Amino acid sequence: MRRDLVEAARQGDHEAFEVLATSAGDRLYAVARLILRASDLAEDAVQEALVRAWQQLPSLRDPDRFDAWLHRLVVNACADQGRQLRRWSQQVRPLPLDVSIVDDTGSVADREQLERGFSRLKPEQRAVVVLHYYSGFSAAEIARMLGIPEGTARSRLHYATEAMRAALEADARQPAVAKNRTA
Repeated sequence: MRRDLVEAARQGDHEAFEVLATSAGDRLYAVARLILRASDLAEDAVQEALVRAWQQLPSLRDPDRFDAWLHRLVVNACADQGRQLRRWSQQVRPLPLDVSIVDDTGSVADREQLERGFSRLKPEQRAVVVLHYYSGFSAAEIARMLGIPEGTARSRLHYATEAMRAALEADARQPAVAKNRTA
């Protein structure tokens, strides 16, 4: 069924593409928001990725790889947004807490600490962390999605994990008063 939709969309069927885009939209937005840390930028990245998908769909060689290909387009659009944002501003925008989401991490303090550590990662590290831990893709799948060697995907995941660990340990060493001033 899904393959049939991809094939129809490849032939120019707008309705088939709309079904594919709609079914993937929430997942793509969640990945983009986690990478970019801002709703408006995530929306722009998803929209850009879907435009690219429509334009480049005829060149997709394997219709069964549509989802991985679409994730790759979103991650690339996030990278473009990140580069554009760095050019325009060095401002870091905090991610607002979404009270509609149940917090399974324990406490708000733990969530804030993880957020600070995650915000220190480079965008390409955020991308592999999100794709691996949030979306559940293996390093091999991430490598195929991003068009990088599997070793590079593993390396980025390793260094991102180490950077998060170092950031969390540094935060743990700070006195409570200093943490409250920076928050």
